[in-house]
Amino acid sequence: MGDFCKGVDLEQLPEAVQLGIYNHRAVDRFTDNHVVVQRLKILFSQRFRRFSGIITDVIFDHFLIKHWSMFSDTPLSTFIDQSYNALWLHRQWMPTSMTDTVERIIEHNGLMTYGSLDGVRMTLQRLSQRIRFDNPLAESQTEVLKNYTKLDDGFLQFFPELIAYIDHLAIEVENTQLN
Repeated sequence: MGDFCKGVDLEQLPEAVQLGIYNHRAVDRFTDNHVVVQRLKILFSQRFRRFSGIITDVIFDHFLIKHWSMFSDTPLSTFIDQSYNALWLHRQWMPTSMTDTVERIIEHNGLMTYGSLDGVRMTLQRLSQRIRFDNPLAESQTEVLKNYTKLDDGFLQFFPELIAYIDHLAIEVENTQLN
């Protein structure tokens, strides 16, 4: 929801939703500023550099699916089903643009799209169309393929650090709530 709540009065949302948005934004900040991610972004040629954050975000979703069992004991299909159910059950708190997106994701099992490189390509093409100016994002699959192994290695270095950061952040939030 963190990507859909510009202009939304967060204080009107349930505390759990506020914490989810806070967590989402913390993940984005940590990721954008992480040294591994910064190094990966410069792998992209100059033509795609402006969009390297978007490309990296999409390919990281791919790698998360690819390496899911390294990071979770819950089967991926179970996690996705639980996520879809939770999103659907709490849609009353979502802005309309988000409910429309969630409906499409659930209908087409959109989270699994990231599992294949063809799904990554299609996602990058759709994102390119949503940008309001001419851009090369739809053609960035060649950059992904050219740098695939380095991006994968970078993800495997980065993701455990992200998990540790979010775990630490959750403890801080919990301690703050207790005091």
